[in-house]
Amino acid sequence: MSYRTLSDLTGGQRVLVRVDLNSPVSDGVIEDNRRFSRHAQTVRDLVAAGHEVALLAHQGRPGRDTFLSLDQHADTLTAYLDRPVGYVPETYGQTAIDAVRSLDAGEVLLLENVRMTDDELPEKPPEEHVKSDLVQTLASEFDAYVGDAYSTAHRKHASIVGFPLEMDSYAGRVMATEYEANSAIATKGFDGEVTMVAGGKKATDVIAVMTVLQEKVDNFLLGGIVGELFLRAIGYDVGRDIDENDLYESQWRANRERIHALIESHPSELVFPTDLAYADGNGDRAEVTVADVKNKDHDYLDVGRDTATQYSDIAANSAAVFVKGALGMFEDARFSVGTVRILEAISRQDCFSVVGGGDTSRAIEMYGMSEADFSHVSIAGGAYINALTGSSLPGVAVLERTGQTSQ
Repeated sequence: MSYRTLSDLTGGQRVLVRVDLNSPVSDGVIEDNRRFSRHAQTVRDLVAAGHEVALLAHQGRPGRDTFLSLDQHADTLTAYLDRPVGYVPETYGQTAIDAVRSLDAGEVLLLENVRMTDDELPEKPPEEHVKSDLVQTLASEFDAYVGDAYSTAHRKHASIVGFPLEMDSYAGRVMATEYEANSAIATKGFDGEVTMVAGGKKATDVIAVMTVLQEKVDNFLLGGIVGELFLRAIGYDVGRDIDENDLYESQWRANRERIHALIESHPSELVFPTDLAYADGNGDRAEVTVADVKNKDHDYLDVGRDTATQYSDIAANSAAVFVKGALGMFEDARFSVGTVRILEAISRQDCFSVVGGGDTSRAIEMYGMSEADFSHVSIAGGAYINALTGSSLPGVAVLERTGQTSQ
């Protein structure tokens, strides 16, 4: 690890911190989520060191219902910090600059949604972003930059890659912790089997991860749409759409060759569901063995109980388990069996465990488990995938680059 962290940052400075507070939105109201609590730790440490702290963050994208100002985010973060977080409805205009200059040691200010500026969203190399008005204006007002927005580190946006070329730069607590945990499958050695739970709806993402990691993983436990597509490849009548929702067919066409290649090259590492669950005519959970499916006439919403037991046993005897995607539609308690059972099995074991960001990690809280029982629960989506596959993360790479040049 060649980037500098908060341990290398001298106290009592004015610090610009890029966090990721992007949140689900319902009727114009943001929903609380673990990103606030995670980034609050970085801010708390900076405040304790006597820094003046200004935060850059985003919410949604232009044109979407989730594209909002950050006034609500300031209120939510205030609750986590137990101290007021100021908010200014401007990112780098004179009002924002005046607010920054008025900061005292230990105070925290949240600037307006950085994606409301023209400079932020274009994907450009750091050398181009550093010349932007956004970077040049704000950089001159601060002593240091802290990159903590790991879940956006796979983007070449101005606030992610531009500032480190212009300022002394450091990785925040979230950035350092997420990167170390999520890249472990590509960088660490384990004394025992490595298992990956490969499920969810985004089959293309998961199959890309499987393709890259096929030599490092001993067991791929297949579920969700991913599992059905693999079952289809070996001849079962599943993995296809039964209505107008194109969940399966487009992903089948896009991934058919890679699926067959994985089956041919690593058949012993692929663990297929033996039974599947669906809602019967009364809306109750029903199960069918895969071998008995002759004509798919149900949407399968979970792996069956036999599969859940088999998968849990494999995970429980692994040295490391990485979860990328749920085994079923766990938001509905009827179809939570596969996902919950395997998470519970992992939580009880003394193994290295990482649960991917997004929807899957929500099951931990929903079903009464504790994040403390896992090595790491990620808040990242795209960046988690990049780290799993060993792909470069621009937001990390630029911190490493500037960290090396400063030594």
